[in-house]
Amino acid sequence: MRFPALSALAGPKDLRNLTHEELLVLSGEIRAFLVKTVCATGGHLGPNLGVVELTIALHRVFDSPQDTVLFDIGHQGYVHKLLTGRAEDFERLRQAGGPSGYLSRAESPHDVIENSHASTVLSYADGLAKARHLTGESARAVVAVVGDGALTGGMCWEALNNLGAAPDRPVVIVLNDNTRSYAPTIGALAGHLQHLRSDGPDSIDGPLPPGRDPHTALPGPLPVDRNLFRLLGFAYLGPVDGHHLPSLEEALAMARELRRPVVVHTVTVKGRGYAPAEGDEADCMHAVGNLDPASGAPLTAGGPPSWTSVFAAELCALGERYEDIVAITAAMPGPTGLARFGERFPHRFFDVGIAEQHAVASAAGLALGGLHPVVAVYATFLGRAFDQVLMDVALHRLPVTFVLDRAGITGPDGPSHHGMWDLTLLGAVPGMRVGVPRDAAQLRGLLAEAVACTAGPTALRFPKASVTEDIPALERLGPVDVLHRATKRDVLLVAVGPLAGPAVEAAACLEGQGVGVTVADPRWVLPVPPELTRLAVRHRLVVTVEDNTRAGGVGTAVARAVAEAGSPAPVRVLGLPGRFLAHGTRAGLLAAAGLTPQGITHAILHARASLPDGEGGQP
Repeated sequence: MRFPALSALAGPKDLRNLTHEELLVLSGEIRAFLVKTVCATGGHLGPNLGVVELTIALHRVFDSPQDTVLFDIGHQGYVHKLLTGRAEDFERLRQAGGPSGYLSRAESPHDVIENSHASTVLSYADGLAKARHLTGESARAVVAVVGDGALTGGMCWEALNNLGAAPDRPVVIVLNDNTRSYAPTIGALAGHLQHLRSDGPDSIDGPLPPGRDPHTALPGPLPVDRNLFRLLGFAYLGPVDGHHLPSLEEALAMARELRRPVVVHTVTVKGRGYAPAEGDEADCMHAVGNLDPASGAPLTAGGPPSWTSVFAAELCALGERYEDIVAITAAMPGPTGLARFGERFPHRFFDVGIAEQHAVASAAGLALGGLHPVVAVYATFLGRAFDQVLMDVALHRLPVTFVLDRAGITGPDGPSHHGMWDLTLLGAVPGMRVGVPRDAAQLRGLLAEAVACTAGPTALRFPKASVTEDIPALERLGPVDVLHRATKRDVLLVAVGPLAGPAVEAAACLEGQGVGVTVADPRWVLPVPPELTRLAVRHRLVVTVEDNTRAGGVGTAVARAVAEAGSPAPVRVLGLPGRFLAHGTRAGLLAAAGLTPQGITHAILHARASLPDGEGGQP
């Protein structure tokens, strides 16, 4: 399939030489190109199909990178990448060495920020506009593109509070209103945006008020007493048809000339132009794997269940048994597995929008009211609510269970999405118990134990992957499962969660080389169980393996516990390096970090060779 109009673009400046008809052809080519490539590589399809015309208009009105266009978040930046000269390498999108699935400062001067945690862009824009004012560069426009879903996040409102009170800070806020994040946007804000779209108390089926033609004129602002943005001090333009280039360009040009904080309210359709995405009521193909472009059907099916699906089924089963269980998501009911619980128990399920801090503090309130909240969130997003975990939940010793999906290496989503710091963060929380299941059976058991706990908070973590075969315990010492036993007590290998499988394989290999390895799975890894410490002091060498950064986490806690027990046995910590890791496959990134049977075997042989004869442990 050829894309001559897209191929002819060297950069965004070339857009200004195109006629309206040529722009329409380009828009169609971009959509076809996105469907072809993203269905092959996986990635964020629906959000980008919805911003084709909007992104073209932004680059025709503003002069990037002299003007700064910021996206919240980068998953709607694929069209921006194509218009800034990166179409040629798109077939390697999200693959090791290929373009990132988010914006990347290393890829282009047009990419200014690459954080892909939502609701941050208005704060970036506020600070950048302040800097431009102080350095005499106010002529360089600052444009922030934010979705209505991201606008449910508290950071947006903190930034709006500052921006609206600063008439000398001419930030252009482009509100991309498609009524969705992953799921439909919820809350009072969604109702207000619908009110703005309908221009009256009676809702209509469509993005613009009746009697107004977006193809001929820009709708006027609502009266000040009915428009929240104007009440906060912003000029307001819209609603604008986000798929009609003349209207978009007129609104954006007007916003630039106003030289004050302004909101341009654009109304778009997520998945626009691709029938399988427009008809997908679940998430408009927000994020997809490999698909058949013609039908939108997944190319691979079957296989082992995912960790998320096992969790989803077990939480529903526990919900049937315990009426005090309630579930909370931050705008991600499907990806975190809570959608099934919400369907089964709609009155015990709460979607709070993209607001992790509020989700955790609200969970604290639910626990104070006698319920047991289960907060399901991606591991990478837990850091956004660390203060609430620490001060609102743990300080009050409240029974809240945190379920952290996408823990460890997530693969193609890259550095902002790897969940490799959660064990470090949670290890600092007094009274927090952290469980890491090694298989589906352990996930079910640990979840049941967690929701039955009334003494304080608990957390479980699991990766973005399929579950592997269950690994039975040879012996259970309290919470510690012994998975492999050796006659010689040379090495205790402490395996955290899904790395138990590679650890058992490594132990079998080492046994063939005359090294006796005991493999132990603590199950509840933090705080370190005393049974694990007692087992550790009986070995000459202790090695821990986890898919968390080596700075902090389980390995650090085990080393401290062993030292405090008076054992001379050295502790070697295997884990992820303390740096931001690029995108790639989960298997490839784990291999690069040495977290495979071969890597673990090599690390143990190397550590053992450095031990003085007779050091540590009992014979």
